[in-house]
Amino acid sequence: MSAKLYKEIDKNILVAIPNPSKEAYEIKIKIPEFTFLGVKQQPDFAQVYLTFYPKKSIIELKSLKQYVYHLRDITVSYERLINIFYDHLMEIYEPERLRIVMICNPRGGISSKCTIDSDWKVRGGDEKFKDWMHASGEDNWNVVM
Repeated sequence: MSAKLYKEIDKNILVAIPNPSKEAYEIKIKIPEFTFLGVKQQPDFAQVYLTFYPKKSIIELKSLKQYVYHLRDITVSYERLINIFYDHLMEIYEPERLRIVMICNPRGGISSKCTIDSDWKVRGGDEKFKDWMHASGEDNWNVVM
């Protein structure tokens, strides 16, 4: 069996459903068993936290679960995976804001945490929420849900 590479990640698994409110609100989603194959085709494990400010649509959680299950057979580095995951969620849902925090379990005695926030200017954001600016590096490993 040949390895599935990151280019085979299918964003069409994700389903958008209409936002039931026109008012501003925040959705937080925790994915405690996020798994995929690392670049050496060994399983990698992470906890993923999504902060989502919807506009016209919200995430259908069943489709998100199916998308996450789909990743279990994909060979990819977590640095590339968080960027692909971010791009897919932004394209499908077009939220006001999306923040993804991926805390990877230790491998070889080293842990890693990757974060992307659509509010960052370097990501095209306006830096209007600014809550991420108060997070200091090593102190901010815990994510409050």
